[in-house]
Amino acid sequence: MNSPASVRLGPRAVGDGQPCYVIAEAGANHNRDLDTAFALIDAAVAAGADAVKFQTYSGKDLYSTKAPRFDYLGDLADVAPHELLEDLALPREWQPVLAERCRELGIEFLSSPFDLRAVAELDALDVAAFKVASFELVDLPLIEAIGRRRRPVILSTGMATLGEIEEALDAARRGGAHELCLLQCASVYPAPPHIMNLRAIPAMKAAFGVPVGLSDHTLGTHIAPAAVALGANLVEKHFTLDRTQSGPDHPFAVEPEELTAMIDAIRAVEAALGDGVKHGPSDEEAAEMYTKARRSVVATRAIPRGTRLTRDMLTVKRPGHGIKPRYIDALVGRTASVDIDADDIITWDML
Repeated sequence: MNSPASVRLGPRAVGDGQPCYVIAEAGANHNRDLDTAFALIDAAVAAGADAVKFQTYSGKDLYSTKAPRFDYLGDLADVAPHELLEDLALPREWQPVLAERCRELGIEFLSSPFDLRAVAELDALDVAAFKVASFELVDLPLIEAIGRRRRPVILSTGMATLGEIEEALDAARRGGAHELCLLQCASVYPAPPHIMNLRAIPAMKAAFGVPVGLSDHTLGTHIAPAAVALGANLVEKHFTLDRTQSGPDHPFAVEPEELTAMIDAIRAVEAALGDGVKHGPSDEEAAEMYTKARRSVVATRAIPRGTRLTRDMLTVKRPGHGIKPRYIDALVGRTASVDIDADDIITWDML
């Protein structure tokens, strides 16, 4: 089994033994409004995310004009994909402005590049990593070009076979990238929990020897902490300022308070995982519960000094600072050295 190597995303090491790296996916939820984009960055910072991610594309370059419509888009299903994406596209002149805002607030600026121009633009902004979307995983020339920038690469793997993942990793390495991460993903919006296959996270770690995380398109916030419990090194989650807004990514995204709750839950899960060694009572348990709430041997009746103990004189009750219940039969036949009252907790110095 390969041991996943850690990678460095900006100042943060990402891998086993490190806190989960959380990417707040703003995507197209800026609605082409710069103030909204700024507010999304602010919300990601307030929630405790490590990075906020946008997407850099051109609708006419991303989709053929002959591409079929997407039924899942509901009211937007009648709009041609290339037109819809063109209307949603992040104005590229915003990128340095958004990157500067992120630097000022101490959060990483990321954006998924969907063309070679975007790769060059983001490289010029000194991004901490390139994120490749699931649909682009089979665009090996694009991935190899990204690899030539010698930055960490995060690859989403929705719909991908192990062979396709291996090809994508090889393409990035051919380009020269050596710090690579994978994200388990289900490319449905929203994704039902039964297709998430979180157990693929440790399986991909073993298969490819790189950090693996989750790109989560499910509703709610409960799946991501479960992924962390299974060893996810990264989590990416779409978020929005208001889920009722019009747009393809708003309906399944979490709102700012939910993003905060999800990250808090991730940190709680990390704290709860421990080191895997059964240590016995923690300091917190030993402070009170270990003695006051465990059980020990207790007298069922008054036992005068000099009385030989019989089994019916003894029972087991809480608290636990007397003789342990495991020794109850060994007490039979011993002599009380002091007067013992009914319900007294019996200790060795009483015998």
